[in-house]
Amino acid sequence: MTVLPKPVAKDRSLLYALAGGVVLAIVLFGLVPLEAQAWVKSLHILAVISWMAGMLYLPRLFVYHTEAGAGSREAETFKVMERRLMRGIINPAMVVTWVAGLWLAIEVFQFRGGWLHAKLLFVVLLSGVHGYLSASRKRLERDEITKSSRHWRIMNEVPALLMVVIVILVVVKPF
Repeated sequence: MTVLPKPVAKDRSLLYALAGGVVLAIVLFGLVPLEAQAWVKSLHILAVISWMAGMLYLPRLFVYHTEAGAGSREAETFKVMERRLMRGIINPAMVVTWVAGLWLAIEVFQFRGGWLHAKLLFVVLLSGVHGYLSASRKRLERDEITKSSRHWRIMNEVPALLMVVIVILVVVKPF
């Protein structure tokens, strides 16, 4: 007797987060004056902290999930944790980070400065890591364990390294 894998529900959380981001962009770009810069910067920093917390935790969950093995009771628990982390924290925080960050880049910095261009490059790379982790979470949810726990331990460091570069660029503004 063959056991079929459980169907995985369509994940629309990123779509909802993006729709919320569009609404936030309309509000910020249409209604928020430049004098509100400190409020938008605060929103941006809070969103970055939330995004990074999730990006640093998710690969660690993948380590434990991979070591637990497909179909185990522990793996089922990790699936729930990973899904809730991605849908409830990481996706919305990334969208708010981007929207508030673009408002600051356009309204405050007028897209000037080599440091800003470099920062945006590294944020794009971080967003790519986000996409990779999102796709990996979906594979793990289908019990497709294709990477080792060692791979996830290494991947756990990538967001941290990108974060270090981004923070240095923002604070030091070396060029």
